Amino acid sequence: MGNNEIVRELVQHAKNNRKASTEAEALLWINLRNRKLGDKFRRQHPVGDYLPDFVCLEKRLIIEVDGGYHNTSEQVELDENRAFELEQKYLFKVIRFTNEEVLKGIETVLLKIRLVLSEP
Repeated sequence: MGNNEIVRELVQHAKNNRKASTEAEALLWINLRNRKLGDKFRRQHPVGDYLPDFVCLEKRLIIEVDGGYHNTSEQVELDENRAFELEQKYLFKVIRFTNEEVLKGIETVLLKIRLVLSEP
């Protein structure tokens, strides 16, 4: 598969993910979009070969919202490897929240995101 094919596949996958976001992703997006926290976030924006849930390019911040399947040992390892590559190769900071954290404590989640955004 050529690079152009990979990019097209990622773009199509991003469109599909935006249409089928979880309740937690939708709630967080309402609170991130339109620079509500002062910085521009993108939803399902490619970073290398990955499609993070939310990306702030200016602050090099990725936010992931994890559903229950992220609790399996195999998925935890995949997530750790992905975060490591995003941090080491692409120089992004990756923070993760569970669906439950977002749905039951959006203000706490937003506070944590604001703290990370304020870091130098």
